[in-house]
Parts: sequence; structure tokens; C-alpha cells
Amino acid sequence: MSATTNGPGSTPKRAFDLQQFLASSTAIVNQALDRFLPSAATRPATIHQAMRYSLFAGGKRIRPALSLAATSACGGSQADALPLACAVECVHTYSLVHDDLPAMDDDALRRGRPTAHVVYGDGLAILAGDGLLTEAFAVLTQSPSPVLPPGAPELPVARRLRAVGVLASAAGATGMVGGQAIDLAAAGRVTGTAATTMTAAGLEDMHRRKTGALIRAAASLGAIAVGADDATIASVDAYARELGLAFQIVDDLLDVEGSPETLGKTAGKDAAAGKPTFPALHGIDASRRLAAECVARAQAALTSAGLGGRLADIATWSLQRKN
Repeated sequence: MSATTNGPGSTPKRAFDLQQFLASSTAIVNQALDRFLPSAATRPATIHQAMRYSLFAGGKRIRPALSLAATSACGGSQADALPLACAVECVHTYSLVHDDLPAMDDDALRRGRPTAHVVYGDGLAILAGDGLLTEAFAVLTQSPSPVLPPGAPELPVARRLRAVGVLASAAGATGMVGGQAIDLAAAGRVTGTAATTMTAAGLEDMHRRKTGALIRAAASLGAIAVGADDATIASVDAYARELGLAFQIVDDLLDVEGSPETLGKTAGKDAAAGKPTFPALHGIDASRRLAAECVARAQAALTSAGLGGRLADIATWSLQRKN
């Protein structure tokens, strides 16, 4: 961390270390997921091994980190959001398992190692994704929560029910799944349809669903967990709406400029497959500007609600990340 000061004669203050926060939140979420998810030896062992293989394959855990950061920004503790953060990560990992399947993006590498269908076969990979999606809603609704330390206060039922609705909407046919469907149709991979040329508005709509919906849910769930008022939750949602699009634009840029070693997944696949991306439609420099504009709007949403801290740092980092 670097040192900063508040002004002449003030006491030096250490700047927030985002990487340390991400590492810490990853460790907390991984420990909670390990407590919650059935062990690899649970019968039938093959499905639990496959679920754990993908869930504990590494990754940035940025979505659960957003939940924890939003809770902190709204005055809560990390424990408040832990069940919700775990649920978000289960949904995200399920989406990656299915996205990598031959019928979808057909990728053999994810988070630096062979994808689930390469290791376990297509059928078991599909079931592992299904299992993770189902467990996401189990962890939201079980009481006492299996992810909280003994004695930790339980989330009120009303907050858990609201969280279930937000996450289901984000993951479903009007959110992430809908974005995937638009992507398949644009590539001509829906039976009876031909590939289509996607407009700038269509590309943005697809990615606000496919990538952005779950990022919005992750941040909003953190605010819901602490019982924030509707105006504050709306500001967090507005922040995450812009962050989600920025995140996807940077993903598209990294697919062009990154390497498999850095990304932990196959690079250049979007261009090779002729998929619609921001660099393909707008060019690299314009895409960078669009991402920066999204982050500026995200920061403005936080400022308008008197929020910041880790949420603001995550937005800044999203433009600088390398994987």
C-alpha cells in the first residue's frame, strides 16, 4: 500500500489496498463455501467432485467481493453478506461451466486449468452447473446459515426473500440466461435462425444481461443484506449497472490483447469465432473510452449517495486489470 496525507501537517494515512481486500474476501468466501457445499465424498461422489472442481478452481471472486464491499459501504459487516456472496459465486461458477460447453463457447481452459466438461464429460458438467445453481438458493434460504460462524446473527427473512428475487431475476431469462440466448442467436446457433449483424445498442443490451445482470445483483445484495433503504440500494444498483458494462468491455479488450497465461482461459476465441464484441464493433481505442465513461458514471452514482471506499476502488481497478 502507498502512503497518502490529508494535507499539510496532517498525519499520514495509508491508502486502501484493493489486492489485499480481494485476497481477504476470496479467503473468507472460499472458507464459507467449503463449509456449505457437500464434501467430495458425499454420494454420489462424481457430481460433488465435479461441482467442487469448478467452484474451487480459483478466479478473482470479484462478484462476492462486490457483495462484501457494498455491505461495508452501507455500514454493515462482512458476515451480513456472506450467505449472499456465496450464492452469487455459485451462480457465477455454474454459468462458466455451462458457457464452456461445446454447445456454447466450446472452451477447454478456464481459470488456468481444463474446463469441467473436458475433465468429467459434457453430461456431468451440465449436472455440476445445475447443482451449483440449485445450491445458490439453498444457501440463501437455510437457517441457521451453514456459511456463518457459530453465533453470528441470521439475516431477517424479509431480506433473504428479497435477495432470492433479485438473484433469480439476474440469473434468469430476462438477465444472464437471456443474454446468453441473444449471443447464441446472433451467432446463428439457434436452430432455424441465421446469424445476424449486431448493432451497438444490441451489443450493449446483450452484455448488460449476460455479464452485467449478475454484477448488479452482487452489489445490490450487499446493500440488501445490511437493510439499506431503497434509495441507497438504487444508487448501488446504478453503480453496478455501469461497472458491469465496463467489466465486459475490458473482457473484450483482454480477449484481443491478453495471453492464455495471464487470462487463465483461451485468448482470441471471440475474434476467431466472429462473435460480436466491443473492439470488433467500435475499435480498441473507442472501446477503452467507453469503458472509462462507464466507470465515471459508476463513480458518480456512488458520490450522489455518499458512498465510496472499496466500491470506488473496484471500479477504478476494473479499467486496469489484466485478467
